[in-house]
Amino acid sequence: MKKYKDIMKQIKYIALLIIVSVITSCSSDYLEPVPNSGITADSYFNNADEVETGIIAIYDAWQGVNSTSLSDNHSVQYEFYLTEMRSDNTRTKSQEGEAAQFEFYNVEATNGIVANYYASMYNTIFRANIVLDNLAVVTDADQAAAFEAEAKFNRALAYFNLVRLYGDVPLIDKVISPLDLEVQYTRVVASSVYDLIVSDLTTAVSGLDNTYKTRASKAAAQGMLAKVYLTLGKYSEAQGLCEDVMGSGFGLMDNFNDVFYNERNKEIIFAIGYESALSSDSQNFSAEWMNGVGRSSGVNYVTNDVITALDDFGGVRAQYSYRNDASQTTQNQVTKYLPNGESGGADGKTFISDATLAGNDWIVLRYADVLLMHVEAILAGGNETTDSQALSSFQKVRDRAGLTTTVTIVTKDELLLERRVELAFENHRLFDLVRFGRAESVLSAFSAVNGLGYSSSDLLLPIPQREINLSKGLMSQNAGY
Repeated sequence: MKKYKDIMKQIKYIALLIIVSVITSCSSDYLEPVPNSGITADSYFNNADEVETGIIAIYDAWQGVNSTSLSDNHSVQYEFYLTEMRSDNTRTKSQEGEAAQFEFYNVEATNGIVANYYASMYNTIFRANIVLDNLAVVTDADQAAAFEAEAKFNRALAYFNLVRLYGDVPLIDKVISPLDLEVQYTRVVASSVYDLIVSDLTTAVSGLDNTYKTRASKAAAQGMLAKVYLTLGKYSEAQGLCEDVMGSGFGLMDNFNDVFYNERNKEIIFAIGYESALSSDSQNFSAEWMNGVGRSSGVNYVTNDVITALDDFGGVRAQYSYRNDASQTTQNQVTKYLPNGESGGADGKTFISDATLAGNDWIVLRYADVLLMHVEAILAGGNETTDSQALSSFQKVRDRAGLTTTVTIVTKDELLLERRVELAFENHRLFDLVRFGRAESVLSAFSAVNGLGYSSSDLLLPIPQREINLSKGLMSQNAGY
């Protein structure tokens, strides 16, 4: 961990000067902008240490920029808008502005948040491709293989997010010329994108170990590949990968709240790491979920629908997942990521009186998710299971929540509900609904009750209008936009 922190410090002074100046741009092409530094990737990478700064620059891209400007790529700091707020879990407080487009299912192709996330994912992919393009300078074969695995894990995760949110997308698997418009703007069928994701994650599984929690690991690659296989209906492959992770030394925290405030604990498999107080390493999504703090006055507020689910089926998880907004008692806030516990306290951390400089890590994959994926893999698309292994994995998650009644059967809908109350506000709900084949029925009903505008075309976001305009006719728009 010390080495990781030391490299993170280096990246602020070296990679941000050298690499990011090359690959981050507000110009017409963030995939291969015109360099604005005298030092380029071609001249910078000369040895393994320098390639590792390139690796860390990928995680810097995942962190995103802690600001309120849409001209900065925010990456996972903005992911909740595109996932939780398009599900039945969260909404805005005021029902105003671009953010409200997500809850009302009237997202426009010009939405700046949609464009920002799209750009952020391709920025991450570009940084991964830069590393892969420079592996030849690494003389140790094992180290080169590990760097390749790490870069490919990150590229795969970015593409997995893109293909689930936007559908067919451009497939950029190498550093390209700024004039290569056909590759940059040709949307490739989702099946081909998944082929690259599976290939990249397979390489990651074979080339990584479990040294890190805020960098790619073997277990993280196995878990993410299991989720990809579940998405593709390859259940036996997913089951084997889940069981590999289950035998790798991870476990559930005894106290559910400790998952989020005793960070990098035994339950965490992969998280985007943040540190408080410094804007270069902190995040502000926690602040945005509080009343009147951050970019908007209350976003990712909790719906009554999920409150009912948590109160009725969440056990002890309910009290740690949401709270009443003290300033407006008809509103409820997410509490899983209150800035470092909001007041420091027992976790020993503080946001130095500025919630926009929070240091909460963003959890991408944790052990409870793997246990529930294990059940899903055994269920194999069926309606119920009494398989003893599935029941055991399901029971462990329920027991930790204080729901200790012996489970003798698990139905598909019970598993979907369990994933909802266990993983609420962690950006899984929309993807789960789609993967379980329940999105149309659940979101249509939710929309009807709440006077929203859901239609089946809303399961995909629009391709940003900016990309359509820049493509010179090469890119088509998703249906319904």
